Amino acid sequence: MSTTESPAHDDVVMSVSDAALETVLGIRAEEPDPESLLLRVAITGIRGAEFTYDLGFEPVADLADGHVVYTVGEGALTVAVPEDSVDRLAGAALDLPATAGQTGLVIRNPNRPDPLAGISVELTGELPEKVETLLAEHINPGLAAHGGFAELVGVDDDQNVYVKMGGGCQGCSLSAATLQEGIRKAIMENLPEVREVVDATDHAAGENPFYT
Repeated sequence: MSTTESPAHDDVVMSVSDAALETVLGIRAEEPDPESLLLRVAITGIRGAEFTYDLGFEPVADLADGHVVYTVGEGALTVAVPEDSVDRLAGAALDLPATAGQTGLVIRNPNRPDPLAGISVELTGELPEKVETLLAEHINPGLAAHGGFAELVGVDDDQNVYVKMGGGCQGCSLSAATLQEGIRKAIMENLPEVREVVDATDHAAGENPFYT
């Protein structure tokens, strides 16, 4: 096994809550030779405005080169993250769902994929029209995977753009991060005349959607 130090990050890439650790160790205990297994966590792609993940147990002895390896729970669990997932998982946390009755594990990741990566965007018209086109054609199709959408509230005289989240995104605890890290970045990069993107969402309203 090769242990690679994480560049520019603390040893722990993705933290594991006590509750999640207990769950993971309980699942691992049902495997043959559980003490020989580590938890490998990788980002596998993008679904809508979020990353998709692969979590699984793997024998420590079989782990390929190119991973950041660390332990959590005072050495109770070894975690391995592929080098190409480290930056995108930095600061994330493996936890139990906050919604009562929801089972499984969730990854709460402050990082967001670029919704316009690899896409050529052509926008015409006045600024409000450009923003609405960007939202409708390039951003909302991704948010629809979570039953949500973003809409333009308005543009003020200082070229500040006001956007709010709706649908499944409105009650999501991570919708503010989605707007700031994904939508704001897309608007600012594609419309340089915009001074700032302001979150006008009423985050206290709406139902908390199923989120993983």
